[in-house]
Amino acid sequence: MQRTVHDPQREPDPDPPVGLPVLPDLAAHLSAAAGRTEPEPPGGSLPLRAAGCGYWERRGLVTDPDRVLAAPGTPTLLLALYAAAGGAVVLPRPCSQWYAPPARLLGRPVHLVPVPAESGGVPDPFALLETVRRARMHGEAPRVLVLSVADDPTGTCPPPEQLHEVCEAAAEEGLWVISDESRRDLLHDPHDTVVLSPAEMLPDEVVVVSDLRATLVPASWPVALARFPATDSGAALRAAAHQALAGLGGPLPGPIACAVTHALGEPDAVRRRTATAARVYGTLTSALHRAFADAGAVCRPPHAGSHVYADLDPLRRPLAARGITDSVALERELAPWAGRGGHRFGDDPGALRVRLGAEALLGADMELRQRALDAVDPLQLPHVDETLIALSRALAGLAAP
Repeated sequence: MQRTVHDPQREPDPDPPVGLPVLPDLAAHLSAAAGRTEPEPPGGSLPLRAAGCGYWERRGLVTDPDRVLAAPGTPTLLLALYAAAGGAVVLPRPCSQWYAPPARLLGRPVHLVPVPAESGGVPDPFALLETVRRARMHGEAPRVLVLSVADDPTGTCPPPEQLHEVCEAAAEEGLWVISDESRRDLLHDPHDTVVLSPAEMLPDEVVVVSDLRATLVPASWPVALARFPATDSGAALRAAAHQALAGLGGPLPGPIACAVTHALGEPDAVRRRTATAARVYGTLTSALHRAFADAGAVCRPPHAGSHVYADLDPLRRPLAARGITDSVALERELAPWAGRGGHRFGDDPGALRVRLGAEALLGADMELRQRALDAVDPLQLPHVDETLIALSRALAGLAAP
């Protein structure tokens, strides 16, 4: 069992990702709603929540509007969910950088459980059971497990049988499961990778969360949705989370809510953009994976999303000779390619792990990023090729004795 600790020498947060070019269709709907002055009510208006129901029903999860909440971003939504559920929070290690901070703000214990060798996104089920039981022996009360079916930072999807084992372990210990399904539509090869929602396995114990910026809306539009179980306990959890959102204030801006409602209907332009992004991310993350593997690092092959997560421990000796002995120093070394050290994702700061993403290859401005989206093979674009060559040379230099 590992508890999170504050890093006393924490590096400043890097600049946020630029994101993809805004679809003209969404920009037009935002512009048309610019005159709306009233904000969304806490938890989202009925039209927004109903649009969220359609979004989930197309993914096999029948939903009613009174089982949905909307919030201005995943951190705010998780803060409300943690406050509503109470108790300690259990997370896979590594995990998205958004999972732990809301629990820390609430003063809740956070327990990190290592992921299995096959994929990230879920904790090892046996380690999960041990962690929960040990926490209870120390007087704590774990109440929430957060997992991801299409993981950031590792870019992997847990196989269905592994996900089922984790869900069974969580149910055995009476944990609410919060399933982050933000990137489930960014499968690089939908015919090769199966993604199931824990809500299909444990319909009464799972809250599904989706950060819409991952696929549907621009990176600068903070909006996330939560889907609650159709049970009395699910209704009570939603009511408590709704109360927390109302107490926090800061609802969704009205014009953004209107444009998001349109995006949730997934018109053709939005569907095409999602499919294109998945294809381009698959090509670019595969190239990143090859670059790390060629340098001698260990890296799970990516299956979804826009990131890879590499372990450079096999290169520890040559890295140490260059003064790189932890993930903070490794992040600094790979900063030109938007590297993010594993310490940002709950990993051991002493481990030589780093996340890199397609953001590093897409280009610095929207014109270059649009070229990457339009290209049959983005690896043939000069700016992508040059960035990959520079990264490969840098990694080879780090690996050299």
